[in-house]
Amino acid sequence: MRVMDVLADNTAQVMGPLGETLLQTPSAVALLGDQTQYTGNARSATYRWFTDPAARERYDPAEHSANSRVNVALLRAAVTRDGSGSHAADLADVLLGTSEEFARRWDRHEVGLRWSDTKRFVHPRVGRLDLYCQLLLEPDQGQSLLIFTATPGTESHEKLAPLTVLGTDQFAADPE
Repeated sequence: MRVMDVLADNTAQVMGPLGETLLQTPSAVALLGDQTQYTGNARSATYRWFTDPAARERYDPAEHSANSRVNVALLRAAVTRDGSGSHAADLADVLLGTSEEFARRWDRHEVGLRWSDTKRFVHPRVGRLDLYCQLLLEPDQGQSLLIFTATPGTESHEKLAPLTVLGTDQFAADPE
């Protein structure tokens, strides 16, 4: 929480071990929408990725396949770490019965995949953003801090600025 207080003017969010968004700065809400509102299995970004088409809307379609692979590999790692009977194992079981895409990818047994440091977003108001994602881990609590930045002087840097300054749900909403 102390780190997030210092990062209040930046685009950052804290994630739980199964991709639950625990806390977002206002500009992270403007970039990605409010991801803290979900309950049940939908708290997991992996669950939403495979069950809710809206979860993919802010990501560059060219990266959807890679994002799917990484989501599955990270859930597989969580199941291995936490064991059968864990929330991770339950989530995997639900997704195996719910998403054909998840089941196909789960059967590939891919492990060790990680997110790219560069993420491409498609924002409904500012368009494409190429952002660098710095990931800091808190192993004891299983939490991750993601900080999104753009290279100064780039188009993405110019587009990120209004999100950082305004950072409101109204700005994050789809245009009418």
